[in-house]
Amino acid sequence: MADLGRRARRAARGVALASAEQKNAALHAMAAAIRARAASILSANAEDLAEAEAKGQTPAFIDRLRLDSGRLEAIAAAVESVAALPDPVGRVLARFERPNGLRIERVATPLGVIGVIFESRPNVTADAGALCLKAGNAAILRTGSESFRSALAIADAMSQGLEQAGLPADAIRLVPTRERAAVGAMLSGLDGNLDVIVPRGGKSLVGRVQEEARVPVFAHLEGICHVFVHEKADLEMAKAIVLNAKMRRTGVCGSTETLLVDGACAKTHLEPLVLMLLEAGCAVRGDRAVQAVDPRVTPATEEDWRTEYLDAIISVRVVNGLDDAIAHIETYGSHHTDSIVTDDDAAAQRFLREVDSAIVLHNASTQFADGGEFGFGAEIGIATGRMHARGPVGVEQLTSFKYRIHGSGQTRP
Repeated sequence: MADLGRRARRAARGVALASAEQKNAALHAMAAAIRARAASILSANAEDLAEAEAKGQTPAFIDRLRLDSGRLEAIAAAVESVAALPDPVGRVLARFERPNGLRIERVATPLGVIGVIFESRPNVTADAGALCLKAGNAAILRTGSESFRSALAIADAMSQGLEQAGLPADAIRLVPTRERAAVGAMLSGLDGNLDVIVPRGGKSLVGRVQEEARVPVFAHLEGICHVFVHEKADLEMAKAIVLNAKMRRTGVCGSTETLLVDGACAKTHLEPLVLMLLEAGCAVRGDRAVQAVDPRVTPATEEDWRTEYLDAIISVRVVNGLDDAIAHIETYGSHHTDSIVTDDDAAAQRFLREVDSAIVLHNASTQFADGGEFGFGAEIGIATGRMHARGPVGVEQLTSFKYRIHGSGQTRP
């Protein structure tokens, strides 16, 4: 692992200095190598599937692990799509001049070596490697043991593409062992050779990384997202947004877990919203006012307000206006994504200003919490921390910056 870190650090300088054309050529060569190696990648995946089935993994887990020709083509196409993104390195973020004539520029630079620890989704190997490369970084990838063969075959194809483009193959490497100690080595920073860690997976994985990592982490622990239906909300708009925010895909981090309804519109809005959710097959857990709407509503406990269900379940509460809604979100939310539905622009502006979440929306579904929907092209994850990257982490967020200063002989008095 220490050697892997040292080699990645050397490779990082090579890709940091690579031109946009050279990085894009590498990405296209990677996609071509994935297609050319389809038979060997699918063979490796068949071995992973057989092992997972023998261990009694769930059908949902098996489906996430499974590759076929269509899914493999989608992986290759996703790598090519990263090449089409604007190059984030070298962007001038700000320019200003001091009274002494110094001209200062803030310029985007790569982060360095990024460690990505993810569970058994083979496609993340290609997605993460491609995004890190586009931003001029080297990547050390650690997959779950169940997808080890599949991920290794994909990573080897990507290393081949790097070499074909004249870039160091060590710029994208999969940790070559299933040993759990490898994760601990990454969390320790690989002797200073790892600059950032991005965990992609469930709460237990993210929690361990956030607790033990000795390098910065881009991640979110939970997506406890809210929709607040304000007293000035249009009912039909609120119904459309709430249904989509909860039920479009219940297992994604941008799925709404709690619905807050303003007491000032509860007489007209609460029952239609609750009945709509129940009829859509969503279990509703609510406070006393919500329970009074329909006998199918079960009581919400204190724990429900803090729960990321990732399922067709929602907690619903009647709140006393905007202040109460913001206070609830601050108390129980995870600073991920929260939305207000209202025709009152002043209320919307207060919500957008005061709710301290990575993504806040007005009259839109929380399911827009996605890098692709932001126009980023792709993302490596969602971050809810307050430092550097926040929200969808795409190629721009995988850069840092430095200052370039141009003088004409100035000295400091």
